[in-house]
Amino acid sequence: MLFNSLHFVVFFLVVTPLYFILPHKFRWILLLTASCYFYMTFIPIYILILIFTIIVDYFAGILIEKSEGRERKFYLIISLVANIGVLAFFKYFNFLNENLTLLMGEFGLSNVVPYLSIILPVGLSFHTFQAMSYTIEVYRGNQSAEKHFGIYSLYVMFYPQLVAGPIERPQNLLHQFYEKHPITYENFSIGFKMILWGFFQKLVVADRLSIFVSAVYQNPGAYSSSMLLVAILFFAFQIYADFAGYSNIALGTARVMGFKLMTNFNTPFFSTSVTEYWRRWHISLNTWFSDYLFTPIMIANRDWGKAAVVFALMITFGLSGLWHGAGWTYIVYGLLHGVAVTYEFLTKKFRKKLSKAIPAVIYSNLSMLLVFIYVCLTWVFFRAQSFSDALIVLKRLFAFQGSFFVFDNNLGVIIYSLVAIAILLAYDLSVHLNHGKSYFLYHKSATVRMATYCFILVTIVLIGVFDGGQFIYFKF
Repeated sequence: MLFNSLHFVVFFLVVTPLYFILPHKFRWILLLTASCYFYMTFIPIYILILIFTIIVDYFAGILIEKSEGRERKFYLIISLVANIGVLAFFKYFNFLNENLTLLMGEFGLSNVVPYLSIILPVGLSFHTFQAMSYTIEVYRGNQSAEKHFGIYSLYVMFYPQLVAGPIERPQNLLHQFYEKHPITYENFSIGFKMILWGFFQKLVVADRLSIFVSAVYQNPGAYSSSMLLVAILFFAFQIYADFAGYSNIALGTARVMGFKLMTNFNTPFFSTSVTEYWRRWHISLNTWFSDYLFTPIMIANRDWGKAAVVFALMITFGLSGLWHGAGWTYIVYGLLHGVAVTYEFLTKKFRKKLSKAIPAVIYSNLSMLLVFIYVCLTWVFFRAQSFSDALIVLKRLFAFQGSFFVFDNNLGVIIYSLVAIAILLAYDLSVHLNHGKSYFLYHKSATVRMATYCFILVTIVLIGVFDGGQFIYFKF
C-alpha cells in the first residue's frame, strides 16, 4: 500500500479513529492487524519472511537476557545470521552469483548456479536493520528483552515506518506501545502538518521531477550536457523530496496517534561539509551504521591511530552503499562519500585555519555549494541504470556535448520544476533558521498558518502527480 494512494487515505481514516475508540489494552491488536494488512497489500506471501525473523529475534532476545558469557553471543549470532541471511538471499543472491560467474569466467570455469527470479520484499533492508538493532541492544544491556510477543511483533511491523523507515531503536519505540495516547490537538496538529508537507514533497516535487529525470537517465547518451546537468540537479531534489516526503508522512501518521518517531531528515542541503550532510540525511540509517559498524570497527583497531578511523569510514560507507542496492554503482556511491568524509577528517585542522582566513559568510556559503555539487555528482552513480551509463553521463557532462544553453524544448518543464524546488528550499530555509520548525506552518498567526495550508493543498490538487508513483526507497 502506497502512502500516495486513495487506498491508504481510506486505510488511515479507518484505522486512526478505531485506535482512539478502542480501550488501550486492545490497541496493539488493532495496530498489529492493520500493519499486517498494510504489508500484505504488496506481496501477501512475503509476510512469512517477517514472521520468521520476528520469531527468531523474539526468542533470541529472551535467551540473550537469560544467558551469560559465550552463550549470550551465540544467541546474538543466531539472530544476526537469520536476519542477514534472509536479506542476503533476497537482495544480494543474484548480484553475488553474477559476479562469481564473471570471476570464474576469467579462469575458464563455468558457474552452474542458476539465476533466480526473486522479487525483493518491500522494505526488507529497513525492517531487517530495525530487528537487528533490538537483539544488539539487548545483548549490550541497553534494552530489556520484550516478553510480550505481540508488542515485539508490532515493534518490527508498525505500519507508518515498516517499509521505508525511519529505522527505529527499541529504546525509543517499544515503551510507546505500552503508553496510553489520548487524542490531543497538539498531536493532531503536528501530525497533520507533517503529512501535508510530506504529500507536497512527494506529489508536487518528487513525482514531477521524476518525469524529466527518468526520461534523461533512460537514454543518457541522447542528451546534451545542459540536459544532463539539469537531470543531475533535479534528481538530487527528487530523491530528497521523495524520501523526506515518505518520512514526513510516516512521522505524521504516527504522531496523530501519539507516537513519536525519530527525525530522519534535517535540511541536508544546508550542510557545509559531507560529514555534516550525513548527520542530516537519512539520520536513522547513518546512526545505525555509526553505532553498530563504524564504532566497533574503530574500537577494535584503535591501536592504528588515524588509520583506524579511515579504515572504519571506508568499510562503513562501502557497506552503506551496498545496503542501498545490489550493484557496483551503489558501492561506488558509498565509497565516494567515504572518501569525502575521510578527506574532511584528515584535513580538519587545515580547514579550520582556512575558515578563519576567509569571511565566515563566504566560507560557509562556498562550502555549502561545494558539498551540494559533490553530492549531486555522487548521485549519478546511485541513479544510473549501470556503471557504464554513469560514466556516459559524466563524460558527456564535462565534454560539453551539444549546445549548452539549449534545453531541447523542455524549457517550460524546467522552469516549473525550478519553481517547485524554490518552494521546497524556501520551506527548508525557514526550518533551518527557525530551530527545526517551519516558519510558515508553525507561525504564531493563525492567518499565516491557514494561508500556508491552503497554498499547499491547492498546489497539490492543481499540479500534484497522482499516478501512484512508488517511493524510491521502497526498493531498498
